Amino acid sequence: MSEHHHEKARRRTGRPPAGVKAGEKVKDYPQLSIRVPVELKARLHALSAVTGLSQWRVIVEAINCFFKDLPPTERDQVDGLSERLMRAG
Repeated sequence: MSEHHHEKARRRTGRPPAGVKAGEKVKDYPQLSIRVPVELKARLHALSAVTGLSQWRVIVEAINCFFKDLPPTERDQVDGLSERLMRAG
């Protein structure tokens, strides 16, 4: 009797890459350390729990929302400055 081995598609162990762009790994992102009031930390934790988003994604969404609410001239200034800062490393 011959044995037939049915190989299943092997899944990689661990979490899949979860960065903003396809294939990016969050562990490769720079870290940011900030101090916030206890109630803000609690709200961030609650937002993450309720929405199912990671805390870093909640913060990214908040920053993007804040940016979109800026007047066009300030958005242009932020874009220019952030581009220079990214080039500088």
